[in-house]
Amino acid sequence: MRVKQRNLVTGLQQAIGALMVFGASSGAMAQSATATEAATTLDRITVTAQSREQELKDVPIALQVVDQNLLNDVAADNLGDIDVFVPGLVIDAVQPTQPSFRLRGVETSDFGIGTDPSVGIFVDGIYGGRGGGVLLPFVDVERIEVLKGPQGTLFGRNTAAGAISLVTRRPQPETEARATVRVGNYGKKYADAMANIPTGDHSALRLNALINTSDGWFQDGATGKDLGGENVWATRAGWQVTFGDNTTAYLSWDHESLDQNGRVTTGIVALPPYPQRPVVPVNPDDFLDPREVKTYSDADNAEWRTFDGVSLIIDHALTWGNLTSTTSWRQYDSTNHTEEDATNRFDLYVDSVNTESNETLYQEFKFSGSNEHIDWVAGVSYFKEDADQTSQVNTNTEAVDNIVRNLGIAPTPDGSLFGFTSMLAQMNGIPISLVGEKWNERFTNTLGTTAYAAFGDVIWRATDRLNLTFGLRYTRDEKEFTWLNTPRSAPGLEAKLDTLEAVGFFQALAAMNIPITRELLTFDMAFIDPPAMVNKGQLVRDKKSWSDWSPRVVVDYHVNGDTMVFGSLAKGYKAGGFNALQIGPAFENEDVWNLEFGIKQAFDRFSYNASVFHYRYDNRQSIRLIDPDPNNPVDIPRYVFDTGDLEATGLDFDMRWKVTESFTLDAQAEWIDSKYKDYVTPEGVDLDGAPTGEPRFSASAGAVYVADLGGNGQLRFSLRQAYRGAQRCNEASDLQGDCGISQLLNVGESRQRTDARIGWTSPLGHWNWAVYANNVFDKQYVLGLNTYGRGPLGVVGATITEPRIYGLEMTVKF
Repeated sequence: MRVKQRNLVTGLQQAIGALMVFGASSGAMAQSATATEAATTLDRITVTAQSREQELKDVPIALQVVDQNLLNDVAADNLGDIDVFVPGLVIDAVQPTQPSFRLRGVETSDFGIGTDPSVGIFVDGIYGGRGGGVLLPFVDVERIEVLKGPQGTLFGRNTAAGAISLVTRRPQPETEARATVRVGNYGKKYADAMANIPTGDHSALRLNALINTSDGWFQDGATGKDLGGENVWATRAGWQVTFGDNTTAYLSWDHESLDQNGRVTTGIVALPPYPQRPVVPVNPDDFLDPREVKTYSDADNAEWRTFDGVSLIIDHALTWGNLTSTTSWRQYDSTNHTEEDATNRFDLYVDSVNTESNETLYQEFKFSGSNEHIDWVAGVSYFKEDADQTSQVNTNTEAVDNIVRNLGIAPTPDGSLFGFTSMLAQMNGIPISLVGEKWNERFTNTLGTTAYAAFGDVIWRATDRLNLTFGLRYTRDEKEFTWLNTPRSAPGLEAKLDTLEAVGFFQALAAMNIPITRELLTFDMAFIDPPAMVNKGQLVRDKKSWSDWSPRVVVDYHVNGDTMVFGSLAKGYKAGGFNALQIGPAFENEDVWNLEFGIKQAFDRFSYNASVFHYRYDNRQSIRLIDPDPNNPVDIPRYVFDTGDLEATGLDFDMRWKVTESFTLDAQAEWIDSKYKDYVTPEGVDLDGAPTGEPRFSASAGAVYVADLGGNGQLRFSLRQAYRGAQRCNEASDLQGDCGISQLLNVGESRQRTDARIGWTSPLGHWNWAVYANNVFDKQYVLGLNTYGRGPLGVVGATITEPRIYGLEMTVKF
């Protein structure tokens, strides 16, 4: 182990040396360029990544800023539209109420309320909570700061992989208004409006509203009905008032209403004519290309959410520093109804419904101050969360009969239960059919979380060039959790079984030695792992608490006024929790230790940041969909609790170059080698030393040219290119349908995306017209496979990325 550590340190030292050489050459280049065009300079970027306002070039953290220009260039509606332009960040936004966030190869693969995310989302410094309530539409967002690596000291719990901080615009003392309208292909209609109104000499009100709808780019192959699409509206109100010279209060309210079609999956298994069943097990070599076949659906795919959030931020200047009080209340209700079989055949029908309600309260008191030698921040916080969730699986008795046939567990000549029983009843003059009755199974969970924290972070200016930073946060999490898995519900079926029992049907079958009983026809299909079967209909409770100390130590040295080098050691953590779909298991905190060295240089026209990092991630939490018997590919899949360790080494780089007053270039890249350490999957596959799936390389680049038309305004041309390398599959990848699979599908292949925009701004800046195109070259990729029905029904669905999206935008400002 010591040899490995020495090798790592040596490698990092060599990398920093290379960065210093590159920095020196970059400095010469930038100085030469400055000599030829001294009037051209880069805009300064101010961030709050360290709970203080600082220039980006002075922050010793791997940090990428997404500004309003980039959001406009790619017509971004939410965080899911920008991840390809932030190397190392991956956001699955196919389902806004169940998104996932991955940063530097780390994510939480779980939609249950028993676990927390590994990437923290913050809006104006306020923790956004779990996934169901964080992927909200952009409303008056000024910038987005993506902090890579653990941020446990500065941001707290659930930032093991990093943090994404959204900063919105506050009310201003001047009257202003803005309205934007956007129309595009696939029925896109978007509009947002803003009004900033002074309400006195020391107060102002800022109002925002937006609506965003589209038809979606799928059509049902049988009915022609639009599938997918968007339908969301949101509003925001902020009021800021100043009391005297020392106190400012900012009160804001956010509301969102989302009501749209749910996730669309395309069936990739060729189906025989009804009533013939697909062949099981399914051969991946026979999968169809979802980009080349029609999509069929017979489920009421629906996704909706209502969200409200209120926050109050009070800043008060004291004689010795500043006090900031942050109070926040957030509440949302959501439902996600999704088809799981990707067909329109009733005899293969399976869907899932996830319903969630969540309410949080957050209070923080933060003190800060500075003098000639130190800059310090300290505070305490309180977080309270109450959530409940219901996870359902819906099917019907005809589909259940097909599952039973495929499993080979029915003691009947044709392998069915309900079909064969119906035939016997009708042969005996009883006009009853048990086929086609609705079938529902569900898991219900509740969660109560209370978290307390105390933190401090001190920057000591040891010399004019050397700064030492010491930070520490203590957090205690207390969670109460319940499980309730009720027996399957089928009211129509039960009524018919009551009738058969009343007329003596089952007694007659017993007399004829036919082994069909009412008990045989009463069973569960979805939630059948041993803990669930033992506790059917029983409320199970658990209560646990976890504590954590998250330190960070940073050394940054300013070589000169243009160059800073830094080194840091920081810890992040994610709170322990519970598996919502498996009764009993609880897991401990996730811990991440990250060692990082970097360099930042900023000149008049050119700046860049680079860092090398190595982290060790222990006790990674997730749930995994598995077949209970890996030797039986036709078994009922179930979700199980899963933990493992991993480690990674990588390099982050970004740069900006103002080539001329009119022409600007930027580029970002990340290289990472992420591998499992001490990890065996629930199926028994040993992945120690195997890649985790994270691509080695991802990058993006942008070019902007502004043409001055004299008295006729300006033209602005923007071109952006993003690249994400191929996922590094491992031996267990095909079990999850998220990597590899077949040569035709190649799930996880490298991806590219090109976005372009041309805009005209009037001479006084009151009008702006633009045309834009995202994914200009219409490249579509397979995101992943929905394998829930692969074993029991022989069906598989696939999700794919968006096609080319283009539109026209008009903005008016007053």
